[in-house]
Amino acid sequence: MLGASVSHLLLNVETFFLRLIDSIYRVSLHMESIVLGGGCFWCVEGALKGLRGVSGVLPGYSGGNVENPTYEQVCGKQTGHAEVVSVTFDPEVLGRQTLLEVFFTCHDPTQLNRQGHDVGPQYRSVVFYADEEQRADTELLIANLADLFPNPIVTEVSPLINFFQAEDYHHDYFAKNPRNPYCMTVVAAKVTKTRAKHSSLYE
Repeated sequence: MLGASVSHLLLNVETFFLRLIDSIYRVSLHMESIVLGGGCFWCVEGALKGLRGVSGVLPGYSGGNVENPTYEQVCGKQTGHAEVVSVTFDPEVLGRQTLLEVFFTCHDPTQLNRQGHDVGPQYRSVVFYADEEQRADTELLIANLADLFPNPIVTEVSPLINFFQAEDYHHDYFAKNPRNPYCMTVVAAKVTKTRAKHSSLYE
């Protein structure tokens, strides 16, 4: 009797884990990642976190020619890297163009190599695409948004060639450091503006 109970329990455990693995596999099939840069990555991360369908927003560095750069190296403007976030999302929940619309709300895509007082190529507006569908959607959206801005959109649209994760202290920076002066004056304003315009998209 005890042996039968143990066998039944093991069968239930096995079934649970098989269903869990199947669920994870199905979710992974739908997920997509795109790398976006629009000034300080604290701002872009803060603006995109909390969107329904977004499972991860990871700050990092892309587009340059230095392996595993440090924050100080990137800020030195000699690496070619931009401050970016890698956004993982479910396009069946949050469409790619909708995500890009939110991205173009949280920064000014008409400013070349800067965002406000943050100046340098590391702060450039950029979309690093992973495939041709991402490239086409980005270019189409830029064309559709062109008339909404007083100046030409200068966002770089380039293939993703590298992504280096930023140092741990940059992760969730706005959420962890809301009293930081930069967060209070710059990040908070961009997050508030973005959430107000796209409030229905947030959890």
